[in-house]
Amino acid sequence: MSRKELPVPDGLVGERVDAAVARMLGVSRTRAAELAADGNVLLDGTAVRKSDRLPEGGWLEVDLQDPAPSAAAVVAEPVPGMTIAYEDDDVVVVNKPVGVAAHPSPGWTGPTVVGALVAAGYRISTSGPAERQGIVHRLDVGTSGLMAVAKSEVAYTGLKRAFKERTVEKVYHALAQGHPEPTRGTIDAPIGRHPGNDWKFAVTADGKHSVTHYEVLEMLPAASLVEVHLETGRTHQIRVHFQAVRHPLVGDLTYGADPRLAERTGLTRQWLHAMRLAFDHPVTGRRVEVNSEYPDDLAQALEVVRGAYA
Repeated sequence: MSRKELPVPDGLVGERVDAAVARMLGVSRTRAAELAADGNVLLDGTAVRKSDRLPEGGWLEVDLQDPAPSAAAVVAEPVPGMTIAYEDDDVVVVNKPVGVAAHPSPGWTGPTVVGALVAAGYRISTSGPAERQGIVHRLDVGTSGLMAVAKSEVAYTGLKRAFKERTVEKVYHALAQGHPEPTRGTIDAPIGRHPGNDWKFAVTADGKHSVTHYEVLEMLPAASLVEVHLETGRTHQIRVHFQAVRHPLVGDLTYGADPRLAERTGLTRQWLHAMRLAFDHPVTGRRVEVNSEYPDDLAQALEVVRGAYA
């Protein structure tokens, strides 16, 4: 471990701790935030949070620990059933099957989108952390559908900005238990870590701003087929928001779904599919629009729900 001690420069007065430490010490902002979270950034002798602002005349002490082990390396592994929905020199949009993660992460030993693309010989942007190179947004392991990956550096920068500025159109279809009222509406509720389970999320008072727009497409006796437009992109957002309004997604046992209906439909995951992705191409500027059909397990489950109570 090495220790750095330095005064707060005039040009960084008022800056966030993570941003300032990253600039002063040449580390990533993520690394600076980790150091602050671990209590290794002191301001005038007191540990500070990553979001605290630096005062004029302050004195910083930073313990540069050895970084934690990185996520698992990318393993080139073909993924049966993963298809290419769109491709050019800068962008590839995949149709991700269920059971596939976007990229390697600690504890995940299954297939990944990045690994499948590498195995197939696709060039991927080198921007971003090593295990997440080219990744500009993600789908849950248990969610199927369209996911864009950057092949070039300029595409990575442009698409990351587009997702951050919410100019990408992301449309999902979901099968929600019961009948949401009204049949068209907006769920605006902050999402954060579940207070009792680190691996789950929930609507919390101190969560991040999260907005989901929905419209019922088809009302069935036990459930509703819903089209969902995401304004924000929080982890598990659709699943958490529909649980919060007491209409969990069919098959989503993690977020309160009826196990009897899941068993009846044969689902082993949430009924949720990324149907449509549309964005302005980061290089040419032209509009790219890609659509995806329901995979077999969701199509079959929908027919069961349609016919089971007729």
